[in-house]
Amino acid sequence: MGGAERSRKNLDSQVKDMQTKLDEAEQLAVRGGKKVTSRLEQKITDLETQFDDEQRRLVEAQKSQRRTDRRIKELTFSQEEDSKNHERMQELVDKLQTKVKNYKKQIEEAEEIAALNLAKFRKVQADLEESEERADINEQVLAKFKAKARGTSAGPNI
Repeated sequence: MGGAERSRKNLDSQVKDMQTKLDEAEQLAVRGGKKVTSRLEQKITDLETQFDDEQRRLVEAQKSQRRTDRRIKELTFSQEEDSKNHERMQELVDKLQTKVKNYKKQIEEAEEIAALNLAKFRKVQADLEESEERADINEQVLAKFKAKARGTSAGPNI
C-alpha cells in the first residue's frame, strides 16, 4: 500500500500544482480581459468622439451649403436684374442713336438750307452792289445832263 499512497500523494501534489496553475491562469485571464475591456472601452470612447466631431463637421457643412445656396440665389437674381437693366439700357442707347441720326440729318438739312440762303444772300448782295453802282453812274450821268442843261439854258438867257 505504500505505492498507492505515494501515487496518491503524487496525484494530490499534481492536482494542487494544477489548481495553482489554473488559479494563476484565471488571474491572468481576468487581468488580460480587463486590459482588453479597457482597450475596447477606450476605442469606443475614441470612436464616439470621432463620431461627434464628424456630426459637428456635417452640421457646419450643411450650414455652409445653405449659405452657399443662398448666395447663389442672390447672385442669380442679381445677374437677372443686371441682364434686364442691360436690355433697358441697350434700348435707350438704340433710341438715342436714332435721335442722334435724326438730329444729324436735320443739321445737314439745315446746313444745306443755310448754304442756299447764304448763296441767295450773296447773289442779292452782289445784285444790290451792282444796282448801287449803276445808280451812282446814272446819278453822275444825270448830274452831267443837268449841268449841261443848266449851262445851255443859262447861256442863251444872258
